[in-house]
Amino acid sequence: MPLSRLFALIQYPLPHHLLSRLVGGLADCRLPWLKNALIRAFIRQFRVDMDEAAEPDPTAYATFNDFFTRALEEDARPLGAGLVSPADGTLSQFGAIEAGQLLQAKGHRFSMMELLGDDGEAARRYLGGSFATVYLSPSDYHRVHMPASGTLTEMVYVPGRLFSVNAATTEHVPNLFARNERLVCHFDTEQGPMVVVLVGAMIVAAIETVWAGQITPLSGEVQRTRFDTPVRLEKGEEMGRFKLGSTVVMAFSEPVSFTDTLAPGAKVRMGQSLGALRQDS
Repeated sequence: MPLSRLFALIQYPLPHHLLSRLVGGLADCRLPWLKNALIRAFIRQFRVDMDEAAEPDPTAYATFNDFFTRALEEDARPLGAGLVSPADGTLSQFGAIEAGQLLQAKGHRFSMMELLGDDGEAARRYLGGSFATVYLSPSDYHRVHMPASGTLTEMVYVPGRLFSVNAATTEHVPNLFARNERLVCHFDTEQGPMVVVLVGAMIVAAIETVWAGQITPLSGEVQRTRFDTPVRLEKGEEMGRFKLGSTVVMAFSEPVSFTDTLAPGAKVRMGQSLGALRQDS
């Protein structure tokens, strides 16, 4: 049995949420000697470039989570043309939404309706549209930004498991992104509806947004929040952050002409151009 499949299988019986909350408690520890040791070990292990951080001194952060969700210098991520990557990470998959299905990995597709919390009406908006998935590894910058300018209309918390979302798991756990706990953010844009889904994962202690603060963990029920007062966010503006690594799935109601040089598995940086909506290209 391949090690990647074994890694995926052993996750099924694990107490995902308990493990994540325990790690989250450690990451919020304020004991200087402990949090500094954790931060320094992490920087060494993952070769984190602190020169691009707004606060380059590792000991200046109050907790490991503050370090992990650190801001970058203002000019560290210039914005490209058209649609841009919402985060640093790996562009795991992208392309057309076919018959309401998105590609997760070779041989695995998952339902747009299930991803959005079994919301068939919302899923129909994206028939014939496009999607892109960005995986944030532990070493990546962990703030999530807007791929295009938009106005937030609804936020939906969808409970679920917390499987890892690395390449090994995406290859062997069907419907992974529609199984995991996630936050679905619906936006209106000049080019039509856009949805940005922040997917939780193993040891992700929390998901935060700039408009509502920390969202997860919540109860085991779907929770919907409508925004009658507009929340307008411009392209490249921060929308949220993960406390430890995870995945962003974004979808657009209109087809996207993705940049020719992109390929599944490519490394991307926040603000990097991914392509353009065909009506604008």
